[in-house]
Amino acid sequence: MTEDLVRELELLREFGFTHLDISGGPPSSAAAAEDRGAPQSDLLAELQAVVTVCEKCRLSKSRTQVVYGVGSPNADLMFIGEAPGREEDIQGEPFVGRAGQLLTDVIKAMKLTRDDVYIANVIKCRPPENRNPEQDELDACRPYIRRQVEIIQPKVIVTLGRFALQSLLEKSYAISSVRGQWLDYNGIKVMPTYHPAYLLRNPAAKKEVWADMKKVIAELERSASDSKDGRPRSE
Repeated sequence: MTEDLVRELELLREFGFTHLDISGGPPSSAAAAEDRGAPQSDLLAELQAVVTVCEKCRLSKSRTQVVYGVGSPNADLMFIGEAPGREEDIQGEPFVGRAGQLLTDVIKAMKLTRDDVYIANVIKCRPPENRNPEQDELDACRPYIRRQVEIIQPKVIVTLGRFALQSLLEKSYAISSVRGQWLDYNGIKVMPTYHPAYLLRNPAAKKEVWADMKKVIAELERSASDSKDGRPRSE
């Protein structure tokens, strides 16, 4: 019980809370729930309630709404992008513009649907004029995407673009040098690839992204086979 309380307090500190008012009872349902006993959907909803009112960086002043994430809370495959664009800011859902349609097409080509996977961004609010996210904004939002990953526990993460990869892993990778290579995030396999917006500008790169997705498909099939046979997943 003590370890659970310490973990919840550490998470609240990461999310920007500096004090807790406990005179009226527990500060939140998240502080009272144990991850291993609560469904992923409940834990994601609890986190969303925190993210929706977040004012940790300047982007909270210009956003229309927070763009949290969509898809299956039990997904084996998670796509992580960079930041919402104009359409995402309006609709409150990641990857719904032109780049989002291309991502949907990629998911369909993998014989999956958006409901089968989980889609989120490392930044939850749209940067003005779709500018690149700044370092303090990435730092402020990083605990949210990491908590989403922690709750969902996907078998594979696909990072879309440079900022998604660098922010999640906190390393200065060049996407061109690591694209298509397996990386690791806390025991979860990570496949870096190009952002769909890049493919709209450079259609020839679609074949490289599809080569990356074929590796992802093979890994998911291998993992599913191992699970069926009762064998532990190799790291």
